[in-house]
Amino acid sequence: MTVLWINGDFYLFKNTANIYTRYILFYMRYNHIVLYNLSIMRLLQLFWSSSLRGQSTRQAHRKYSKVLGIETSCDDTGCAIVDSNRNILGEYLQSQQQIHLDFGGIIPPVARDLHMQNIDNVVTQAMQQAQVNLNDLDAIAVTVKPGLPLSLLVGMNYAKELCKKSLKPLIPIHHMEAHALTARLVDHNLQLPFLVLLLSGGHCLLAIAKRVNEFLLLGQSIDDAPGEALDKAARRLKLKNMKEFRNCAGGQAIEKAALKGDPRAIDLGTFMTSYKDCNFSYSGLKNAIRSQILKSEKKHDLKGDEIIPEVFDLCASIQYAVTKHICTRVQRAIEFIDRTQLLPDTNRTLVVSGGVASNMFIRKHLNYMCDEMNFKLIVPPPKLCTDNGIMIAWNGIEKFNENIDIFNHIDLDKIDIQSKAPLGKNISSQITDMAIRCPSGFFNKIFEEHR
Repeated sequence: MTVLWINGDFYLFKNTANIYTRYILFYMRYNHIVLYNLSIMRLLQLFWSSSLRGQSTRQAHRKYSKVLGIETSCDDTGCAIVDSNRNILGEYLQSQQQIHLDFGGIIPPVARDLHMQNIDNVVTQAMQQAQVNLNDLDAIAVTVKPGLPLSLLVGMNYAKELCKKSLKPLIPIHHMEAHALTARLVDHNLQLPFLVLLLSGGHCLLAIAKRVNEFLLLGQSIDDAPGEALDKAARRLKLKNMKEFRNCAGGQAIEKAALKGDPRAIDLGTFMTSYKDCNFSYSGLKNAIRSQILKSEKKHDLKGDEIIPEVFDLCASIQYAVTKHICTRVQRAIEFIDRTQLLPDTNRTLVVSGGVASNMFIRKHLNYMCDEMNFKLIVPPPKLCTDNGIMIAWNGIEKFNENIDIFNHIDLDKIDIQSKAPLGKNISSQITDMAIRCPSGFFNKIFEEHR
């Protein structure tokens, strides 16, 4: 056996050498290591007095910790300080939304320049709100994958400089893993494993979160993401020309406009019905939306910035089609879980996160579906569904407590960005092999019952 002593805490783990005769006690503070040899009696005295009998290094890194998280994977600059008691000590978010709306979409060099312009102030504001300095922190966490390369570099480089200055360790964060585990910050009773659905402008993923750093991927988008489809639909519908939607992101504009329309007014079709898997596709929907708009513009002889008369009905129908597609794929995932028993009966939980999870229509119908299939739906508050520094800091806390991906300040060169990064192990072929048939009309039935 070997005992690790970190800042006064003892941790017991297996030692392959001299297991019966020698014990080793380390005192470590990041890059400073002192080695001691102890007699077995002295070791046992120290160990029993520490009250940590049987505890492993994977169970706890420290009793209390504070981590600063930095998020710059796309177009928002975020920073937060979170502690191991689930307290958000300070946070600050600088949105670039309006600037990118004016450009008609995210332009990577512009996003990078805005991150560079804002990041110092964002971190300073978060730390001032938390009333901490660098010496008060236990580690710094930063998003390094996936995302826009130019944006990721800004956050990573800034975080590395903070680590060099403070001699604190750096924890690299997978953006989608952070989204998946954010619900554990606000729901103290949420235990692993659980089913998680991540919906955003760049991703659509369905997975089982087994551990903090272990995921089983059940399905993903084979082309576009739901947020991207909604944003492009909003631009093609010219919603920003309407005063009430001028300052809304595309998905937000679609959701607000849909409140004034009939979700069943325009049939945009169903997608991937012949594919017995849990993958997603939105390219067919985008083509159907484009065809519908062109048809209406021709019918009404519209030109320039003129908006089609059916705009509200079309927005409602778009939202309906997206929701139906998502629910159908999740339905098959739950059937797969029931057959394979990948989740315990005591933890039939679906967590939904990501920017599109803020859409209340989608959230509501996922909840209806979960009720029908004996699942519990958990969705973080809207501000935690979109990109933010809080989720990065919290993922840093979870990794720090589990002693996962903690890089010493002298090993920072080992960390680099990845614009594309898979989420966990892909087991989607197992679902295809089962050829699971889902009852037809399941979503329509749910929709009509709660209309």
